[in-house]
Amino acid sequence: MSDDYLDIDVLSGMSPLREAVFSLGSNLGDRFEYLQGAVKHLRTTPGLEVTGISSVYETTPVGPLDQPDFLNLVVVTSSSLASMVMLERALAIEDAFERVREVPGGPRTVDVDLIAVDDRQINNDFITLPHPRAHERGFVLVPWLELRPDAEIVGQGKIADLVAGVDVTGVRRRADLRVE
Repeated sequence: MSDDYLDIDVLSGMSPLREAVFSLGSNLGDRFEYLQGAVKHLRTTPGLEVTGISSVYETTPVGPLDQPDFLNLVVVTSSSLASMVMLERALAIEDAFERVREVPGGPRTVDVDLIAVDDRQINNDFITLPHPRAHERGFVLVPWLELRPDAEIVGQGKIADLVAGVDVTGVRRRADLRVE
């Protein structure tokens, strides 16, 4: 089994704490309730502590445009879990909310993407970290910048610089919505 799955410090035998960033989105049904529920599932994940939740943003879809706008947010966590275990948890949360994958980039009840785990770089058949398109997505970068103004995506640069280089006109903060 690879260290991408285990993430164990061989000297101590323990998994170190790492900052992990998740991006959540929904554009079907009760979008806000789906986001709230997905965050609740992250909060109840053993070995994962939610340390920050961004504001909710309403965003224009990326990909097929004949679909409703999304609600998006970013969740920052501290975790001793292996990167692959966090990805599996994200997929399980999507399954719990009956996410359907018929059209790439299409509408969904909830989308939970593992964006980054500290400065880890993994690229195999199962997981790619950092997320390969995060640096191009205003709906990821704007809420992440809100939580961590000094954050960077390894291999891409500072979040603040990346935000300046992408179109964020379709990313609108929803001051009336707050996920706890």
